[in-house]
Amino acid sequence: QVRVQESGGGLVQSGGSLRLSCVASGSIFSLMAMNWYRQSSPEKAREFVASISSGGDTNYGDSVVGRFILSRDNANRTVNLQMNNLKPDDTGVYYCRAFINGGMHWGHGTQVSVSS
Repeated sequence: QVRVQESGGGLVQSGGSLRLSCVASGSIFSLMAMNWYRQSSPEKAREFVASISSGGDTNYGDSVVGRFILSRDNANRTVNLQMNNLKPDDTGVYYCRAFINGGMHWGHGTQVSVSS
C-alpha cells in the first residue's frame, strides 16, 4: 500500500510566499514523475501547476512560470513547491499526484488561500 501526503498550505497575503511539500510513502519500488495540480472550486476542473520527473526535469503551468519552483528529494521521496509572489487567483486546494509502482496516486490536498 502506498500513500501520498501533502502539507504546507495556509493563508497568506498577496505577494507572500508558501512552501508545499508532498511525500510518498509505503511499499515503493518505483517512484517516477510527481506533479502538483490545483482546484479553485469544486465545480472547476483541476489545473496543472507543475511537474518534476525522476531525473529532476521540471515543467510549469503558464500561470505560475517564474513564480513557483518545484524541487525533488529522491532519498526522502519528497517534492517541494516553493510558491512566491502569490496572487488571489492562486487560491485553491493543491493536490499532489505521484506515479508509484506503475500506478497513479493522488493525495487528499492542502488548502492555499491568498488574500488581496
